[in-house]
Amino acid sequence: MKTVRKILEIDEEKCDGCGQCVPGCAEGALRIIDGKARIVEDRLCDGLGACIGECPQGALHIIEREADEFDEEAVQAYLEDVAKAAEQAPASGCGCPSAQVQVLAPFSASKAAPSPASTAGEIPSALTHWPIQIRLIPPNAPFLRNADLLILADCSAVAFPMVHQKLLKGKVVMMGCPKFDDAQDYTERFKAIFEQAEINSVTVVFMEVPCCSALPSIVRKGMDKAGRKIPYLEMVVGRKGEIIG
Repeated sequence: MKTVRKILEIDEEKCDGCGQCVPGCAEGALRIIDGKARIVEDRLCDGLGACIGECPQGALHIIEREADEFDEEAVQAYLEDVAKAAEQAPASGCGCPSAQVQVLAPFSASKAAPSPASTAGEIPSALTHWPIQIRLIPPNAPFLRNADLLILADCSAVAFPMVHQKLLKGKVVMMGCPKFDDAQDYTERFKAIFEQAEINSVTVVFMEVPCCSALPSIVRKGMDKAGRKIPYLEMVVGRKGEIIG
């Protein structure tokens, strides 16, 4: 069904086909075709414009025009088809991270192939899914369903040395930077996630520095807009990697 709504417009004269916008679309609606960025189908574009800031040429804009309504079920089906195609592609192929929504098998250090860099005390990864960046995870990603969310400010994942052992086990991680990314997009994404995914709990981990302090408020705002009350915890990491709050 067509309706007048906000949707992405691509200026083909400015677009040079660099592809930097493609990973910025969590719905997989963008693809480089014949050397230009194009919308695969109108119904896959949510009109939020998360991809706009990724374009170095300024070729992307949000306009209002008649288009098919945004269809979340179509997005999910499309992402699943893309993921299946990626699995069947040759090993040398490389797809868009946002389109390859994956649930990962737990990693076991004992099964890892030996390498010169390996050590006896190597810690296995607790990561269970891909992607992990907030702006690349669609609200209907299967790994979000009934999840315990761990929302990390980017810097905290590096500053706190025990992320996998102390924080990540049993949780679905989402990472981002409230200073450099789009706070409004974050809020809308969290709102959609809290509306759709039946989240069990939320833990937000951020640095003591001022630019990180916006992350918990963004998450809480998304929760408020979704009208949900979800068990919620905040953790503050100091510059030297210690938990200070």
